Amino acid sequence: MKFQDLGLNKKIADKCASLDFIEPTPIQKSAIPIVLEGDDLIGCAETGTGKTAAFLLPIIQKLGSKKKSGVSVLVVAPTRELVTQITEAYIEFAPKKLRCVSIIGGASMNRQLNALRRGATVIIATPGRLLDHVERGTVNLANVDTLVLDEADRMLDMGFLPAIRKILKGISADRQTLLFSATISDSIKSLAYSIMDEPEVVEVSRENVTARTVKQVAYSVAAASKIAFLLDFLETRDYERIIVFTRTKRGADRLTHILKARELPAKQIHSNLSQSRREKALKAFRNGKTKILVATDIASRGIDVEAISYVINYDVPEPAEDYVHRIGRTGRAGNEGEAITLVAPIDELKMRDIENLVKQKVKRVVATEFGGAAPIYGGTASKKNAQGSRNRRSRRRR
Repeated sequence: MKFQDLGLNKKIADKCASLDFIEPTPIQKSAIPIVLEGDDLIGCAETGTGKTAAFLLPIIQKLGSKKKSGVSVLVVAPTRELVTQITEAYIEFAPKKLRCVSIIGGASMNRQLNALRRGATVIIATPGRLLDHVERGTVNLANVDTLVLDEADRMLDMGFLPAIRKILKGISADRQTLLFSATISDSIKSLAYSIMDEPEVVEVSRENVTARTVKQVAYSVAAASKIAFLLDFLETRDYERIIVFTRTKRGADRLTHILKARELPAKQIHSNLSQSRREKALKAFRNGKTKILVATDIASRGIDVEAISYVINYDVPEPAEDYVHRIGRTGRAGNEGEAITLVAPIDELKMRDIENLVKQKVKRVVATEFGGAAPIYGGTASKKNAQGSRNRRSRRRR
């Protein structure tokens, strides 16, 4: 099947081909015709499966036939990184006359105001800064006829529901609403059906399932030995790029400092950094100058970087849903990847919650060299890696 078979015109199909978008992904095959028809949509798919193009391509085509002025499309996403990613994709596909303005926190308010004064057809924004503009009267959403809520589950997790409801008050109820999410929970269903009109539901994967292209392994280690395990892993494996997830911003800073002291190419990214520093870190990670990105959960979505060899959960994620989004940074678009989780004894209940959520046992390896012990709750553990790790260290000494 080709993009034109979905109802997209030749101009957009040719643009897809020029960008090496050859065959639509499952979510694109299901969603694009529905969006073109003007129906409301709830779209659920594994991360890295092309959700952004699934709504951008039909929206751009529909914009080409509209003549009214003002903001016609509003896309709301939870993080600055995801807004930036969607904006970059929009610019690649859309003609220049259909101007887009991104509105994110941490960026210059004056620059955003100047961009809005020049006029925009599409606004792509984070909820907090968008609400700020709405309350100041610097954004008028009265003409919006297409609303997209991307990564809606993450927005709820981050406490943005009140902001979203305030924003919706300024948008006509006579609109098309598209809600995309990697997972569908009861809270997502409640939000969706309260703001949408008989939405079509497209789910190309089961709820809360991890991508089949991601190999998952959990290493049982002592809490005090996590640093030693991570350093041993990073210094004995071949990889192109790795994301290491920590629970706190301070933890990310501390871990990055340690890695740099060992002359490992690492940068951190979290919400305390300025937008320019976050962008520089991501750019260095994308172009290969930095092989290791240490991140808090702000980066578990919206970072679409090719060839991430490993995702390492240095801290076990909480809530369990964040596990799905973290490990979704690898194994994207059909490529294979591996997710490593370091599980100290205190983390065992969290790991059980994760396994219950994804409905599968994560392979367990007891890292005895790093103080690991078999899980007490009956998880699937094996003791096969300690001697291998000792052998690797012995080879390095020789």
